Amino acid sequence: MAGRRGALIVLEGVDRAGKSTQGRQLVAALCAAGHRAELLRFPERSTEIGKLLSSYLEKKSELEDHSVHLLFSANRWEHVPSMKEKLSQGVTLVVDRYAFSGVAFTSAKKNFSLDWCKQPDVGLPQPDLILFLQLGLADAATRGEFGRERYEDRAFQERALQSFQQLMGDSTLNWKVVDASRSIEAVHEEIRALSEDAIRSAAQRPLGVLWK
Repeated sequence: MAGRRGALIVLEGVDRAGKSTQGRQLVAALCAAGHRAELLRFPERSTEIGKLLSSYLEKKSELEDHSVHLLFSANRWEHVPSMKEKLSQGVTLVVDRYAFSGVAFTSAKKNFSLDWCKQPDVGLPQPDLILFLQLGLADAATRGEFGRERYEDRAFQERALQSFQQLMGDSTLNWKVVDASRSIEAVHEEIRALSEDAIRSAAQRPLGVLWK
């Protein structure tokens, strides 16, 4: 296994689609199968930038829309050195939200183009697999604690979903749509199988660069 890198696997979707639950289950299953795997969530709220974002998302503070988008991107960039190191050591990273959420959510606001929103994240490590957990917004709104954080608003999520659809049209990226309305176990089994494939293929090729 020497020299084989880990895979970068990203979970995306509207709020309450089950990303956090599936991320935890996937890491546990991969580790049980003998892989080295770790979970990472963005925004990663433990850093100084992360604390600012956490306060903003919890509606405890206000930030200008352009600056908050750049802070979300900066929060990803500050973890790139450790992400690259772990991947090169053969650790598979399962990431709960990544640049795609950043772009989808900011472009759902007024007067923000998809292209402008993508620019700060150009050059990030490119995921080997992006799993989009598809769930109807009516179903998402019935799940626990929906509405607690800033962007958990039905109309806003609808606009973000449209942006996600545009991003999924990029054939240079390995998007897989997973029906998240099924049981947790059924969703997990599909995600695990797709992830095992991604780990096998990632070991044979260098880490890509996002949107370059």
